[in-house]
Amino acid sequence: MGADITALIVEWAHLENTPVLERERALIEAASPDVYDESVEDGWAWLPPAPEGFPTWCARYEFGGTLGSFKPHFWAGERWWAVREHAPADLRAALDAFLAGLIWTPPGTDDDLDEDDAEPWYGSMWAYCPPPDVPALTRAWNAAGPRLEELREPFTAHAAAPGQWIGQFDEFTQLLHGWARAVAEAHQRGWGLIGLPI
Repeated sequence: MGADITALIVEWAHLENTPVLERERALIEAASPDVYDESVEDGWAWLPPAPEGFPTWCARYEFGGTLGSFKPHFWAGERWWAVREHAPADLRAALDAFLAGLIWTPPGTDDDLDEDDAEPWYGSMWAYCPPPDVPALTRAWNAAGPRLEELREPFTAHAAAPGQWIGQFDEFTQLLHGWARAVAEAHQRGWGLIGLPI
């Protein structure tokens, strides 16, 4: 059984006003209410104005072609690892910064939070990006997004794995564009991003 991910943008003030030990449950409940349009396979599962009863403090993003699985996100990180040393230095730095906030741990960093800074519910998240960190992701994407085509040739030479998860360059960029849309919406609203393993 594989791991799944549900990507949410979240109004942080609402989350912070929820008791710490109740936050994970509140996020899980908000991530899968009956009022979502389950037919949405790519993009936002809702559009403002929200339907009556919809939790107005969060929204869910669906990554096309992933079936909700975390595997494509993991493999995007692996493909980036294979190609990053062949990318121009400034593009590499921008994509490192963008992906580090979402799906990839750069070399030389620690997977774990400092225990003094960790909250009890944090460890259950695949991605965790509070609003003050979202503008940095936006800047990183603005630097990297328009230049992704520069990675096509090195990706094909060093990272392609046809028939496997994110084995083609276009699959890699499609997933990155999905994260960029989620980041852009969070940035516009002043919200944060969370990836739940559900």
